Amino acid sequence: MVLKTSGEIDLMAEANRIVLEVIAAVGERIAPGVSTAELDHLAYDLIHQAGAAPAFLNYRGYPATLCTSVNDVIVHGIPSEHLHLEEGDIISIDCGALYEGYYGDAAKTFTVGAVVPEATKLLETTRQSLEMGLEQVRPGAHLSDIGHAVQSYVEPRGFSVVREFVGHGIGTHLHEEPQVPNYGDPGRGMRLKAGMVLAIEPMVNAGGPQVKIDADGWTARTADGSLSAHFEYSVAVTAEGCRVLGRVAEAVGSGA
Repeated sequence: MVLKTSGEIDLMAEANRIVLEVIAAVGERIAPGVSTAELDHLAYDLIHQAGAAPAFLNYRGYPATLCTSVNDVIVHGIPSEHLHLEEGDIISIDCGALYEGYYGDAAKTFTVGAVVPEATKLLETTRQSLEMGLEQVRPGAHLSDIGHAVQSYVEPRGFSVVREFVGHGIGTHLHEEPQVPNYGDPGRGMRLKAGMVLAIEPMVNAGGPQVKIDADGWTARTADGSLSAHFEYSVAVTAEGCRVLGRVAEAVGSGA
């Protein structure tokens, strides 16, 4: 694990600003009838226009700019010309960008038109669980405090936390140490230090936490077919606490 300087964190903030702006632009395009490939093409163009490069494209063989995970897909849904969004769907947009040698990574789950109440509750719970995790980010806290805060918020609301996929460190590599689980007991693991940069990303299922992987080797679904939501920010540990990289209002608790 490498601690970042303030200058490096500023570069990562710019990388993440690009990512968040792309996710917002993609979100505005989401509508019934739109293909996930169309969203992917838009993200590719916008990332390049911003002077960055797609982080996911060709990463370990991944074939697209975005991960577009619809309904029961937890993460790593591959965009397709043949998959068109329908009224009532939910879709996670996970995006990464490489800017001046540093990575940005974030995700947000969107609704497609009107959705069932369970989906609304799932998205709000997952989004808020991320905020609860961010509140634990400060020097001296334990790494496990983040996941404990997420799990403690999610499970009493009737949902489950995915175990097979976790958050991670990020910097000059897309995935760095340490791993950041979204569950566990508090007060364990390493202590957070100023200069750490982490991608914190709760993945929450409406049903059980079990996962199955499609034949493509990427698409991860809920084993029981239930809905799944995913929200993510890259954050820096600073002397003052948590800096959400790329978010215009960087104080924890503000809107995305």
